[in-house]
Amino acid sequence: MRRLIYFILAFVIWILLTWPFVDGKIDIQVTVAGVIASAVVSVLFSEILPKEHRVFISPVRVFWALVYLPVFFYYMIKANFDVVYRALHPKMPIKPGIVKIKTTLKTESGITALANSITLTPGTLTVDLTDDGFLYVHWINVKSDDIEQATKLIARRFEWFLQKIFE
Repeated sequence: MRRLIYFILAFVIWILLTWPFVDGKIDIQVTVAGVIASAVVSVLFSEILPKEHRVFISPVRVFWALVYLPVFFYYMIKANFDVVYRALHPKMPIKPGIVKIKTTLKTESGITALANSITLTPGTLTVDLTDDGFLYVHWINVKSDDIEQATKLIARRFEWFLQKIFE
């Protein structure tokens, strides 16, 4: 079942990236190549992809994922401007350091998505993850060493959406 879900997901991504529909006709070669590539991907990588495949089935989870994307891009763009400001400022107002944050997410996929969201936001980088739900994050401008305050500033804006998607 998992391989079938990943095959369908890979094929949909292939179709969206190649868009083989030209002048009302479908390009058979591109479509067949997509079927073959999707089959190979689903067979080779189904064991390393997330086990929580129900995420890709639920329309509610897909809705929250689509809502999450603009929110994530907003914070990513905001962080880009913050990093540019700090880099171009004559005094370089940075206070780098590693802070410990606590996540409330339980699933591996959710925690991975949170770690990736933090890392993809300029100025922060997830360095380590412990088994008890703590993440160590390198922060370009540490505003608080307190776990709760750092968690609120770094992770809470993403966690609410990721809970709706992955849990």
